[in-house]
Amino acid sequence: MTNETLRSIALRQSAIDLNCAPEDFFRMHSVVVRSVPHPQARRYLELPFFCNLVFYGGNIVASVLPEAEPAVRAYLSRFAPEHCFETPNLHVLADALRPMGMRPCFMAEYFLPDVAALRQTPCAYELRLLTPPDFAAYYTPEWSNALCAKRCNLDVLAVGAFDGGTLVGLAGCSADCDTMWQIGVDVLPAYRRQGIACALTSRLALEILARGKAPFYCAAWSNLASVRNAIRSGFLPAWAELTVKPEAFVREMNGQEPRQEAH
Repeated sequence: MTNETLRSIALRQSAIDLNCAPEDFFRMHSVVVRSVPHPQARRYLELPFFCNLVFYGGNIVASVLPEAEPAVRAYLSRFAPEHCFETPNLHVLADALRPMGMRPCFMAEYFLPDVAALRQTPCAYELRLLTPPDFAAYYTPEWSNALCAKRCNLDVLAVGAFDGGTLVGLAGCSADCDTMWQIGVDVLPAYRRQGIACALTSRLALEILARGKAPFYCAAWSNLASVRNAIRSGFLPAWAELTVKPEAFVREMNGQEPRQEAH
């Protein structure tokens, strides 16, 4: 696959997820569309979105429910696209959505391979290609980025780093949609800073490409270790997303008690 092919696959998938056209991401102005379920959407998404913003570097496409549309349109018209994912601007959107019981929640950067830079990097430990029967025993907390117990049916392939018979690093991928497989990686603390994560990520990306799928990688901007691993492994930033969730969901994720409304 070429870089352009990979980008086209990602754009088509984002268009399916958001209920828009791929060209909408590059119009002269931001685009707001109604969110609807789609059978080919990424399988972990909870559709319809109340509000989801996606940015490929041109304009923003916002996929929303009708009740969110006025607030989202006002927000997108107020700030440049690249500033809509930043504080203090983001507080404006949060304040507009709070009366509806909604809050900005997930925000991340997504990466695609640069095929000119992607290659297997060296590793001091044995790398083994693993299939679901091989990694069935590894749904444990230390491998929670590489494998997802809640969606174990989507985990299709992994690469493990072994020190003798001990698994010390694991990269796994989930078949999030028909064309794209997402990579996650974990390394035991005592084995970090040895290039294991990069070796696992690059090997798994090559295995995914060999199967005709597009690998992608997700990281929070502040997770510098993960971002650096993506870049060292031959990936480049491709798009950003912001997803709004109910305030009760956000508070639960933060371990907070439900907010008591005044009567």
